[in-house]
Amino acid sequence: MTQYLLSVYQPDGPIPEPEVLARIGRDLDAVNNDLRAAGAWVFSNGLLPPSSSTVLRPSGGDVLVTDGPFAEGKEHLGGFTIVEAPDLDAALEWGRRVALASTLPVEVRPFAG
Repeated sequence: MTQYLLSVYQPDGPIPEPEVLARIGRDLDAVNNDLRAAGAWVFSNGLLPPSSSTVLRPSGGDVLVTDGPFAEGKEHLGGFTIVEAPDLDAALEWGRRVALASTLPVEVRPFAG
């Protein structure tokens, strides 16, 4: 089985209303429960906003530490799920379900090795 990263990208801007987030949370819980029942779930979690990040950049034998996101953009990585799947088609099906539950774009990528 290959492990796949399902990256969920969310737009910068205001957070959806609580009732919308509650529905999304329930839908994601259902997908995660199905992943666990199928033995495909490895790990998943959401991330805090990009403003909470710290970037470490090698520079001349040292490491420069800066606040904020690595790259500016209109979308950011909002969370991720790692699944085990027999092939890309199976991983894409899980990604499709996460996209529908989260209402956000999902990138599916296999791990190296």
